[in-house]
Amino acid sequence: MSDTILIGQYMETNSVFHRLDPRTKILSLFIIMLSFLMLKTATSFTIVSLFVFGILMLSKIPFPVFMKGLKPILFILTFTFVYNVLLTKGNVIWSWSFIDVTAEGLQNGVRFVWRIILLVLLASILTLTTKPLELASGLEKLLAPLSKFHVPVEQFSLMIVIAIRFIPTILQELDRIILAQKARGHDIVHLPLVKRMLAYIPILIPLLFTTIQRAEQLTYAIDARAYGKGKGRTAYKLLQFQQIDYVVGMIAVLFVITVIIIRLGGL
Repeated sequence: MSDTILIGQYMETNSVFHRLDPRTKILSLFIIMLSFLMLKTATSFTIVSLFVFGILMLSKIPFPVFMKGLKPILFILTFTFVYNVLLTKGNVIWSWSFIDVTAEGLQNGVRFVWRIILLVLLASILTLTTKPLELASGLEKLLAPLSKFHVPVEQFSLMIVIAIRFIPTILQELDRIILAQKARGHDIVHLPLVKRMLAYIPILIPLLFTTIQRAEQLTYAIDARAYGKGKGRTAYKLLQFQQIDYVVGMIAVLFVITVIIIRLGGL
């Protein structure tokens, strides 16, 4: 299960995205993902899809890794598609009893599902190509102006990164508990759906206990290093924009402008 969650995991490859400043990746991916909200026509979806798949290829991360990352959201994708297909009014193309399937519902279902897939793929690029400490440092630098309003930027950045990093850790612990139960002859994988859902309830107690233990150990480790509130601390590796960062930033801006032009032009 932990192998299918991309958020919080890092893969080392010699790609251009690994060499980028974390601030560049955060800002570029953020404005690109915002532009996805303007996608409407088949032309815009095609252009954006080609752009996203180009980014995936440049990351040099095996494509099956991204496909595995989509498995945990299959239920969300299915629910989104069915919801739009059944509840969108329009030209009915198939009907049975009280269920009406419309052409507009199919279009909306495909549109929303594909938009979610593109968002998840881009978000996974950020964590797969950025180390947690670099991500925390980038967030801290970007949010630095908020410190003038007494916002604990350092603590907030560290909290976000720790939360992201804890996702695969918790899932690994869940896998370990399930394997321990399987070794005792209790395999919940082959149970019916309802019984399988109920079987996960007793697992939550040891999972919660081990998660609290890990959080407490992490707290002791932070205190042992005298991290404190993190304000005024220096960094071993200073973030500095390179020429490639400006090039990537300009490409991201041009891409967003292109999406806006496509939307305004009705293409």
